[in-house]
Amino acid sequence: MFSRPKRREARLRRHIRLRKKISGTAERPRLSVFRSLHHIYAQVIDDTKGNTLLMVSTVDPELRKTLDGKSGNITAAKLVGTMIAQKAIEKGIKQVVFDRGGQIYHGRVAALATAAREAGLEF
Repeated sequence: MFSRPKRREARLRRHIRLRKKISGTAERPRLSVFRSLHHIYAQVIDDTKGNTLLMVSTVDPELRKTLDGKSGNITAAKLVGTMIAQKAIEKGIKQVVFDRGGQIYHGRVAALATAAREAGLEF
């Protein structure tokens, strides 16, 4: 009998399928989002050089102080989105390509994206 792919494998397949179409350049880097059960991570990546330009997550000590131990919710994702946008604008990055990492554009992923847009990033 055939078995259905596990959730992690299915997400990785979707992510690989998306990455065939999406890549970041120096002018327009890729904003990659990874969501775990307890944390959310966002990176701005230049795929031509293979460099991570900047990274923000709920694991960062400066952000943990404001979260009061609840880092796996929508308010934490909004904070990560605004912080990544502020840091990107400080580095001179205004436009990015959004990479949802195989996740559904809903909940924490969508909250991070809308917060980054409101803070000034264009994608």
